[in-house]
Amino acid sequence: MPDGMNGGPDDGPALSVEGVSKNFGGVRAVAGVSTAVRKGEIFAIIGPNGAGKTTLLNMVSGFYKPDEGAILFRERDIGRLKPNEIAELGIARTFQNIALFRGLTVLDNLMLGRHVRLKSGVFASLLYWGPAQREEIRHRRRCEEIIDFLKLSDLRKTPAGALAYGLQKRVELGRALASDPTLLLLDEPMAGMNQEEKEDMVRYVLDVSAEWGTTIVLIEHDMGVVMDISDRVAVLDMGEKIAEGTPDEVRADPKVIQAYLGTAH
Repeated sequence: MPDGMNGGPDDGPALSVEGVSKNFGGVRAVAGVSTAVRKGEIFAIIGPNGAGKTTLLNMVSGFYKPDEGAILFRERDIGRLKPNEIAELGIARTFQNIALFRGLTVLDNLMLGRHVRLKSGVFASLLYWGPAQREEIRHRRRCEEIIDFLKLSDLRKTPAGALAYGLQKRVELGRALASDPTLLLLDEPMAGMNQEEKEDMVRYVLDVSAEWGTTIVLIEHDMGVVMDISDRVAVLDMGEKIAEGTPDEVRADPKVIQAYLGTAH
């Protein structure tokens, strides 16, 4: 089991969002949303464009602070923590727009994702002796394991910017996994991919859940993917949660049908 997979209360949800709201000027992007994500599940957040999905994810990961409500991770309120503090607690995320260091190799991008686990500090690691050297070797070994897991071994020394789009998305997933998160936030991991690339990414997401027990929250527009891999789904529309349940329950909900298709009840 990767570092950081243990710890935290055994009971209670992995993540609780309690009455969370966020305003930007006069626009209410998220309005009183509450939900709970169970440990080990794949939880999808869906909704039309502008529904508030990424804003909600940005509050969980610390990029935005909620105006109202609380966000609890393993029963601790993280709503006022900085992104690096949240990462250190065991939350990692990918971004809708790829945010890799394009000039660095695949391995170096994963090593940067690993930095939240470094105990010796950046300067000691640069000096590279004694405990820092041993720690570097251990963390590099973990990154190599993730590279093997994602079938990127032949590309480990390739600059990330030279890779095809689908492979860059896979590297970004690897960088998030390099911090050994207990909660993984995926912002449209299949966006812009062809069908084969989507199928690959789906397999990796399912494997992360099954093999490592990682709790996964994902935003995704591909409804086929969402309905196939999610344990539960929450639906946002105009900043409000309008439905939550299993994929079958959500698919049949009249409010969800109306939000997506604009049909009358």
